[in-house]
Amino acid sequence: MTINIKKCTLEDLRKLQEISYETFNDTFKHQNSTENMNAYLERAFNLEQLEKELSNISSQFFFVYFNNEVAGYLKVNTNDAQSEEMGDESLEIERIYIKNKFQKHGFGKYLLNKAMEIAMEHKKKKIWLGVWEQNENAIAFYKKMGFVQTGVHSFYMGDEEQIDFIMTKTLI
Repeated sequence: MTINIKKCTLEDLRKLQEISYETFNDTFKHQNSTENMNAYLERAFNLEQLEKELSNISSQFFFVYFNNEVAGYLKVNTNDAQSEEMGDESLEIERIYIKNKFQKHGFGKYLLNKAMEIAMEHKKKKIWLGVWEQNENAIAFYKKMGFVQTGVHSFYMGDEEQIDFIMTKTLI
């Protein structure tokens, strides 16, 4: 059993799109309309959008591999790439997505630790993320990892406004 992390490059664009569609769809399709899911998937994970995000020097993507198979990925943002104004002392975890068959095996914790490592390398004082208020498993995981709810923001799934909890963890 081998677990590796690899930073994504533009060469990984199609693989990133594939895992983004799969993990997001598997996680949220049961709680959202097909129309809103499809609209979101097309807007958020089209190749042009992902290429733009991959090319942003303030964003980083990492694949986590288990026995040479992509199990999931992490996206972190600093500076103006953050989806909310949180300041220069913060790092945003925008995505921790794990394939269904790899969930509950520690890959989320592994990627969260990678995000904290990046934050400390960049001398960030806190890390934060947005998590859908109805994603109870993720909320419980983040609380277990030391995050606390510090606010809320809107997230649009197609034309439906949803609420994300903003959860923060102080590092220093």
